[in-house]
Amino acid sequence: MRIVEDLGASHAWRLHRAELPGGRPAFVKTGRVNLLFTSEAAGLRWLGEAGAVAVPEVIEASDDRLVLSWVETARPGPEAAERFGRDLARMHGAGAAGFGAPWPGFIAELPMDNAPADDWPSFYASRRVLPFVRRARDEGWLDAGDAALLDRVCSRMADIAGPGEPPSRIHGDLWSGNVLWSADGAVLVDPAAHGGHRETDLAMLGLFGAPHLDRILTAYAEESPPAAGWRERVPLHRLHPLLVHVCLYGRAYRDGLLAAAARCLGI
Repeated sequence: MRIVEDLGASHAWRLHRAELPGGRPAFVKTGRVNLLFTSEAAGLRWLGEAGAVAVPEVIEASDDRLVLSWVETARPGPEAAERFGRDLARMHGAGAAGFGAPWPGFIAELPMDNAPADDWPSFYASRRVLPFVRRARDEGWLDAGDAALLDRVCSRMADIAGPGEPPSRIHGDLWSGNVLWSADGAVLVDPAAHGGHRETDLAMLGLFGAPHLDRILTAYAEESPPAAGWRERVPLHRLHPLLVHVCLYGRAYRDGLLAAAARCLGI
């Protein structure tokens, strides 16, 4: 394998375009974040097993390198967005063995607990929200009052999470930058894949905007309608990604996080 181009840095790793023997292009991440690349590879393979939304082929995964098939990007149109919405619903519908995953969890370079839980409200509170509240407070980005507000949301999680659903096969970090668009449609990258709640992916798609988002969501609903009231639960599902951003980037995301927590409680 020959490195052709340095594509810069992202979080704790370097990005490269490479050429494999025979001239095939590849995408390479290098760095040293223990188990991150092998976990990402496991998540990509698992999402791909659904046979719904495309993912890159995992060519190699080790502790310090991940090699994926190259995705040549194109501008997405409304038809591609609609197809993605339908395929995303099919991927979610492929399901999971439980809430969690059998590989270590990561989002960016931050570790996450993927240990199983009996239901989604307890999984989300104990594995996704509260650990990041503690981390953000320890690092000085949240104060005691902020943490208490988020604790209140977690104490009411079972009441505000909506109707119970079986675990879905979710990407787990589905912001628009993790959806590449090729001539053949959407390709998912950088997953924090696990058995979770499908509304998490839907909420994340709109957090920083996505091309043709209305078309995506309409097509998704035609394929597999979300439970009534899902739009009102978007702030709940955004608590974790907003906490991640607080932990990574500091207080710039604190106000958005606290506003989402207040909306969860109706205050």
